[in-house]
Amino acid sequence: MSFATLGLCDELLQAIAEQGYTSPTAIQLEAIPAVLSGRDVMAAAHTGTGKTASFTLPMLQLLSRGESPQALQVRALVLTPTRELAAQVMQSVQVYSTHLKIRTAAVFGGVRIEPQIAELQIGVDVLVGTPGRLLDLHSQGAMSFDTLEILVLDEADRMLELGFIDDIQRIQALLPEKRQTLMFSATFSEAIKSLAHKMFTNPLMIEAAAANSTVTAIKQLVHPVDQERKSELLIDLIKRNQWHQVLVFIRTKKGADILVSELKKAGIKAESIHADRSQHARTQALENFRNGQIVALIATDIAARGLDVSQLPCVVNFDLPYVPEDYVHRIGRTGRAGAEGLAVSLVSEAEYKQLKSIEQLIGLTLERKILRGFMPTEKAPKSPYDDAEYGCFEPDRKPSSKPKSSHRRAKSSRRR
Repeated sequence: MSFATLGLCDELLQAIAEQGYTSPTAIQLEAIPAVLSGRDVMAAAHTGTGKTASFTLPMLQLLSRGESPQALQVRALVLTPTRELAAQVMQSVQVYSTHLKIRTAAVFGGVRIEPQIAELQIGVDVLVGTPGRLLDLHSQGAMSFDTLEILVLDEADRMLELGFIDDIQRIQALLPEKRQTLMFSATFSEAIKSLAHKMFTNPLMIEAAAANSTVTAIKQLVHPVDQERKSELLIDLIKRNQWHQVLVFIRTKKGADILVSELKKAGIKAESIHADRSQHARTQALENFRNGQIVALIATDIAARGLDVSQLPCVVNFDLPYVPEDYVHRIGRTGRAGAEGLAVSLVSEAEYKQLKSIEQLIGLTLERKILRGFMPTEKAPKSPYDDAEYGCFEPDRKPSSKPKSSHRRAKSSRRR
């Protein structure tokens, strides 16, 4: 099936073709016609499935049929949880609206507010922004939502996790009751359903894929290792596998900066991206990563959603996330749009409970692989892969000298 069958106009079809896309994804097949019909939509889709285009394309078509915005007015508002995601959505809007007369803007914190105020003076068709900066701008009279037609909540579950519920409700109170509301989220949690009850009118529910599933194109591995040897193992993996681009997730901002220093000492070009860095520094680090000037980008979960790097080959969980769903979003940075990807988790004894929670969430038991030279002194997490013949160890690792019982040998034979 082609995009032409979804009812999109020629200008949008041309922009889609120029980006090299030929067939819509599952979420796009369901969401685009629904949004074009004017319905409120709640859609659950895991990252990397093309959800941004699912609301951007039909939103642009609906807006193209109406009148241009007046001074200070906003016709469509897209709320995002992070600056990075706001910038990425804005880029998609600009790409797809190339052949349409659509005015767009993005607003978020970490940069000067004055240029944003000036940009809003003439009015915009599509405004993408984070909740805090939007409320700041509205309080200064920089924009009005009186004629708003469409509201989009992107990564709604993440916004709730980051504590934006009060800001979202304050923004909702500023909007016209008569509007189209769209929500895209990785999960339909109870908190999401509660929020939706107050914001939607008879929404169409779409679940294009299991909300907490991991992409099948991603190979997932667990390397048990002592906590204090994680940096050493990461350096070994990067050099041994000759990784030229790897996104590394770590729990703390301080830890990210320390790891960057250790990688640089080992001759590996690396930079960090986290909330304590300025917006300019974060943007520059991401650009350096995309264009190959650095090998490793060390990120806290601020970059887990919305960070889009074309054909990213590998993601490493230096620390496992406390929230299991964040694992899905982290590894979703690789294996996008059908490409193959690799997700590696360095797991210490203290993280075994988190690993179990992740496996329960995704419905998979991840393969453990203790690498030669990095045998943990701590007890390794159990899995069906614990025996050497099932791939727990590197082929050149010496097998245990402990004899197996005849019962164990018979059991192993039956397995094979």
